[in-house]
Amino acid sequence: MPARTQAMAPSRLTAKGRATRQRIIAAAAELMYDNGAAQTTLEDVRASAGVSGSQVYHYFADKQALVRAVIDHQTEAVLADQQPQLAHLDSLAGLRQWRDAIVDHQHRLQRRGGCAIGSLGAEVAETDPAARRLAATGFRRWEAGIREGLRRMHTRGELTTAADPDDLALATLAALQGGLLLTQIQRETRPLEVALDSMLDHIASLTVTTAEPAARPAR
Repeated sequence: MPARTQAMAPSRLTAKGRATRQRIIAAAAELMYDNGAAQTTLEDVRASAGVSGSQVYHYFADKQALVRAVIDHQTEAVLADQQPQLAHLDSLAGLRQWRDAIVDHQHRLQRRGGCAIGSLGAEVAETDPAARRLAATGFRRWEAGIREGLRRMHTRGELTTAADPDDLALATLAALQGGLLLTQIQRETRPLEVALDSMLDHIASLTVTTAEPAARPAR
């Protein structure tokens, strides 16, 4: 094993150094998503990224530091992938399109892996407090994206005054995470579909319906 040196801070890296560091993170993210953090060694990452052991330790002090970088990477990837839908969650149609995109994504993954943030976060939550906090921050950002759309609906008067956009956003994210976990374990998307549909039906029940205008009398 190469001697460990002080890991280089990302802000001090050259463009080439940042690219190499990112290649290591991306390789680690793929391996950890497929096999879990515990089953992924730094040697596995080195081989997959095509770098030397000394390069890995140049950018990351230890495996924990790499895991934390992977959590940040997965958070950015998940939110970037969902951004087109998250930007339009201020209508029932937008919410249902978001639901469909998530289900379609799970089909493309063959119902494997679960949530890229949640699976890794749950694995390290009891052993690495800093990694747990990073995963929690990722979830809060995800929740905020959902909440923003629901708040816009509420501000426009499309949700009843009794509806709490913050609680609805948290419940929606919780339904999503539970659905993803069961989809991963059962290898079918029905749990995810039922969980999200039930939550969106609940939101639909809180929308304000406008009465149809009275029909004009026939002349």
